[in-house]
Amino acid sequence: MTHRNDRSLRVGALSRVEGEGAMHVRVRNGEVADVQLEIYEPPRFFEALLRGRSYLEPPDITARICGICPVAYQMSACQAIEDACEVSVDERIQALRRLLYCGEWIESHVLHIYLLHAPDFLGYQSAIEMAADHRDLVERGLALKKLGNDIMEVIGGRAIHPINVKVGGFFRAPAPAELRPLGERLLQARDAAIETVQWVAGFDFPDFHHDHEMLAMTTPGRYPIESGSLISTGGLAFPASAFEDHVVEEQVPHSTALHAHLVNRDHYLVGPAARYTLNSASLSPMAREVAHDAGLGEQERNPFRGIIVRAVEVVYAIDEALRLIDGYQPPAPAAIEVPPHAGVGYGITEAPRGVLYHRYELDAAGLVTSAKIVPPTSQNQASIEHDLTEFVSTRLSLPDDQLQWECEQAIRNYDPCISCSAHFLDFTVERS
Repeated sequence: MTHRNDRSLRVGALSRVEGEGAMHVRVRNGEVADVQLEIYEPPRFFEALLRGRSYLEPPDITARICGICPVAYQMSACQAIEDACEVSVDERIQALRRLLYCGEWIESHVLHIYLLHAPDFLGYQSAIEMAADHRDLVERGLALKKLGNDIMEVIGGRAIHPINVKVGGFFRAPAPAELRPLGERLLQARDAAIETVQWVAGFDFPDFHHDHEMLAMTTPGRYPIESGSLISTGGLAFPASAFEDHVVEEQVPHSTALHAHLVNRDHYLVGPAARYTLNSASLSPMAREVAHDAGLGEQERNPFRGIIVRAVEVVYAIDEALRLIDGYQPPAPAAIEVPPHAGVGYGITEAPRGVLYHRYELDAAGLVTSAKIVPPTSQNQASIEHDLTEFVSTRLSLPDDQLQWECEQAIRNYDPCISCSAHFLDFTVERS
């Protein structure tokens, strides 16, 4: 198809993303007039579901927001509830939480790399189609993902929606003997993770860059996962309790997910590239080495190369899991007492896709009176639409089928979890 001044591209259902979404591109007079990433999956109403529930329930309820990243929701929820109740867990519980989170980073990143995104770079419509020609690669990915799932199962009780997590810690702490076999497998898996970095670094990446402000957690002395404060490439620095002073969510007519922007600024980006750009010096020595060998600099602003950053973070998560298992001492007790307390608590952690914020208000009986959850995808959605506008503008001469392919690939760069973001309560649309 030759270039046309007026055209409309509609993708009714995006493939290889988690949840249900669509994309609409309108071109008028040879210029991109509008790009919409439509999230039409029904609102999930999780904040409303939490109202009136016991302060002990949010970790289990919010885990159901996502079957891929339940630990992220559990950890942010526990952190916020414990903050409201004015208690802090000890270092052993914190270390076990971090180890559990490492398992989620491994399984989620590997799922994205091998099954959702790599087929784009290799010209396949699906991972199943890719497996017909590259069975060994897909099997390597599945083995890495299984290891992440197994870490979650041993510590969390099961891989999907873990049942061993509670406010204050865990119902049960695994014995060192239960973790040792995981350590042996992690040593073997690290080679596969390094090979993954080398593999994806060889993909053909479009020359495309953005200048978004990036937001991520930072943790002194280590790469951020389950605790820390927030910083940005624009010089912001604030704790979880100030999140809503800096981040504003707005409704847009075409989406059941809110769009976020920074106060007195513009849209911003969270996720692996933001974490790497703001914290690369805190990676393990092995992860820093493979990142350098893969061509990553101090920051990464080509979203297509985000797949490399995810692979580097898999190497880091394996290194960190090995460190934590090697120094593991079971917390005793496995959980601290958390009496109900009237107050407001805030929690942030780094889900595989980026910053995940929880805020809960409790009454004196420990009942939730209000809740707010801001997932990574809703924070990234405005930036994704901005990038799509710029991306399409330089590719208007492509035929519709090729343009659609490249736009869908551009969206998958951000690994959007659409189901996670479609959960807010108020939904009104004005039409004229």
